Amino acid sequence: MKFIYTLLLFSLAFSIKAQQELQYTQFMYNRLSFNPAYAGSEDVACLSAMYRNQWIGIEGAPESQLVSFNTPLLNKRVGLGLNLSRSTIGIGSRVTAEATYVYRIRMGRGKLGIGIMASLRYLSMNYNDERLFAGEPILSDGGIPVGNQNRYVPNFGVGVYYNTNKFYFGLSAPRMLRNNIDFNDLRLILGREIPHVYAMTGYRFKLNKNLDLESQILVKYVENAPLDFDLNFSFHILKKFLLGASYRAGGSSDSIGESIDLLVGTQLGDQVFFGLAYDITLSKLRTYNNGSIEAVFRYCIGNPEGNQIVNPRFF
Repeated sequence: MKFIYTLLLFSLAFSIKAQQELQYTQFMYNRLSFNPAYAGSEDVACLSAMYRNQWIGIEGAPESQLVSFNTPLLNKRVGLGLNLSRSTIGIGSRVTAEATYVYRIRMGRGKLGIGIMASLRYLSMNYNDERLFAGEPILSDGGIPVGNQNRYVPNFGVGVYYNTNKFYFGLSAPRMLRNNIDFNDLRLILGREIPHVYAMTGYRFKLNKNLDLESQILVKYVENAPLDFDLNFSFHILKKFLLGASYRAGGSSDSIGESIDLLVGTQLGDQVFFGLAYDITLSKLRTYNNGSIEAVFRYCIGNPEGNQIVNPRFF
């Protein structure tokens, strides 16, 4: 057990060379967290809630919750969005609040959104957690904090997002400031927030009147870290059911990828969608965990372009 927590702390200490932000298998339901310009693009107000439990069976593994809301305003020329998320890993936890503003311009068959995001993040670490030391004495060292440590970190980001009825493309950097995220008593800065750049695109093919195929990809770039991406294919059946699969590369050279993911979903009425995902781990951690699970609930209010909502996941 002590080894697991040491490993988690080690990975946090060297997070400058890894992705610091949360990952979601069902990223298509959480585009606002990755791209502030997404707000208002659905032409209706939508509320989403997500829960993720990663690497089941490893104590202290990542766990996260998210509530998100976005809506168009002013004859759909403006979009507003709000995100509130909480995550834990090992002895650390963080809560992030984000607000976005988007101006949308009609372009060709779709609309281009230009968005900005302001955020405030609360970081907390419990260095007195008994699982870290297993009864051993805590050594005095200025580079090793003690007790409960916390700090607030503001940030801002930008993004562009273009969508039609069948296609979307987005490019964004939600957190651009390189904030100090250390808790030690030394003057040296050992850890910073590193900007993450995201590119996303997708297209929806109509195979017949009862079956659509949706293909989409989310590419994630972080300085000094391998390029990562999530690739998804999903079938929409009878406009009521979803069945899909994803592949997460993970950016590792010592495995064939991070995970293979299975997705299912159902349309509960005209405005409610519920989805589940299960990740099968492909990396070396597969020996130590039973995969990851994720759930999403979405409720959309109103009529897009005057039509009754059938599926709130249109582009």
